Amino acid sequence: MPTARYKSVVDVFAADIRSGKLCAGTRLPTHRQLAADSGIAVVTASRVYAELEAMGLVSSERGRGTFVRDVALPPGHGVDQRVVAPDAVDLNFNYPALPGQADLLRQALRELAGAGDLDSLLRYQPHGGRERDRAAVATHLLDRGLDVTPDCVALVNGAQHGLTVTAMAQLRPGDVVAVDALTYPGFKVLAEALRLELHPLPTTSTGPDLDALATLCNRRAVRAIYCMPTLHNPLGWVMDRAARRQLIAIARRHGLLMIEDASYAYLADNPPPPLAALAPDVTVYVSGLSKNVATGIRVGFVVASVSRMTAIERIIRATTWNTPAITTAIASQWLQDGTVTRLEAQKRRDAAARQSIARKVLAPLHHIAHPSSYFTWIPLPPGARADRIATALEHAGISVSTAEPFSTTTDTPQALRLALGSTSLDTLPGALTTVRRLIEADICR
Repeated sequence: MPTARYKSVVDVFAADIRSGKLCAGTRLPTHRQLAADSGIAVVTASRVYAELEAMGLVSSERGRGTFVRDVALPPGHGVDQRVVAPDAVDLNFNYPALPGQADLLRQALRELAGAGDLDSLLRYQPHGGRERDRAAVATHLLDRGLDVTPDCVALVNGAQHGLTVTAMAQLRPGDVVAVDALTYPGFKVLAEALRLELHPLPTTSTGPDLDALATLCNRRAVRAIYCMPTLHNPLGWVMDRAARRQLIAIARRHGLLMIEDASYAYLADNPPPPLAALAPDVTVYVSGLSKNVATGIRVGFVVASVSRMTAIERIIRATTWNTPAITTAIASQWLQDGTVTRLEAQKRRDAAARQSIARKVLAPLHHIAHPSSYFTWIPLPPGARADRIATALEHAGISVSTAEPFSTTTDTPQALRLALGSTSLDTLPGALTTVRRLIEADICR
């Protein structure tokens, strides 16, 4: 069977991009110009660019054109955890840790080894967690403005597992879920796996465009909204009480389930009450101990009405049976003895110190961040290319994320997201200086 003519055009572009003949950031001809130059129809030219985009070689930007991507960036960059060289600076993923945390774990293991009920940790646990462990979480959540009973809490293997459990228990393939135009990449991956349709909402400086959400709900059968009202990742906003009330009113009017991701909520000082406190009947609250304690402590929790718990616990059974009893026992003890509260306070101060450094070093550039968060967002000026800058930073021994893993729109903004919590305070200023320098150099290209 003869090869379709447009395929040869695809092959020529692909070869030129991979060889470097067409370098990253090059603007390709318009669809109409490509059609004229190649002797093909405009619709076929669009097909050429669509195939190149599916191959990860180009990106299309509405109103600007089609650009060559930097193919040196590995697939899954910013979404999949990659091994970072020992001498590299990781500004891609956040795993904030404080001095002395290893000693806390060592002491906890000693105490656990001497516990009288050690045999019980070798047996299956209740799917949603032991009563006393759920009670420890419920008590801890009082500090987050959430007053719930233990039977409204289920323990899971970290917040990502909590989101998975929630989605599997409450949603079905094909359901429409409203999300921010820029959102947590882990939820995007989850939605793809569960075949959920994500519909992006425009964002403002203080939260999602709720008028756009209301309009969407009038047009489509939206089943849920995934949101981060208290310290959004990656934009750092904290929705005010009025916006939360407006969101709740929309959810109740249209029968939406609100999935509230509170993974970074502990960093916000005196925020408004969680959605789960204001509207527990239509909210599932998900958080965990990865960010406020340690990423290796894979203990999270889902908070929902008792009526939803049967479905949630059934999915926990199907996906993991129960959270490992040893880590749960340690986490429960740290929740009860105040260790988690102390670590949260220390990390708020640590994050604020890192943001102070970032503000000073990045001052010439426009950047967006909460004053006590572990990340900052840098929208790039016209002409700068995020993939090109990310590759240059990789060569300089610094790993960052572009906007692509966070974007839920077809037009991905040119921006970088910097995670500030994974490198030492001594190393951070120099790394950020390099980031600023390479951004400024790319602007001048």
